Amino acid sequence: MEYFKFEEDFIEENVRCIPMIVRFKMDAAGIKLKLAEWSKFHPTERIQLALLPVSTQEQTDKYHQFLISLITKYTGNQATTLAIDPLPDWGNLHQIPTMLKEKATELQLQLSINQWCKLTNIQRFALLKLCRPGHENKNFPKAIVEFGLLNS
Repeated sequence: MEYFKFEEDFIEENVRCIPMIVRFKMDAAGIKLKLAEWSKFHPTERIQLALLPVSTQEQTDKYHQFLISLITKYTGNQATTLAIDPLPDWGNLHQIPTMLKEKATELQLQLSINQWCKLTNIQRFALLKLCRPGHENKNFPKAIVEFGLLNS
């Protein structure tokens, strides 16, 4: 299962928190998953959600249906759907999002467009999730180091 080093402390304990790879795929599939819902899933289902591909529209549709079925199975509730952003900020290779620039500045880090472009989609996605206001940002500096944007 693909996950980042900064996620290790909660991934190894039966994947108790939602890993970035699953968050990334949920956004692609247009489903919001609450931690309370995630915690009811069997560990093998959590791993399956991390491993299932979303590279094509057909795969993304299957992921969407699978996630909806899990939420219904374990909670009896309908899944919360989200609008799918056709041009997400993490996919813009011409501009670093303002929110990320501001967070980098707090750490006295200058992030270049070249560095931004060299990151993978999931790395750019993770940085944006980790720098959001109201999000616990303790893993942001760890991610910056892990992604080679700052020497440790």
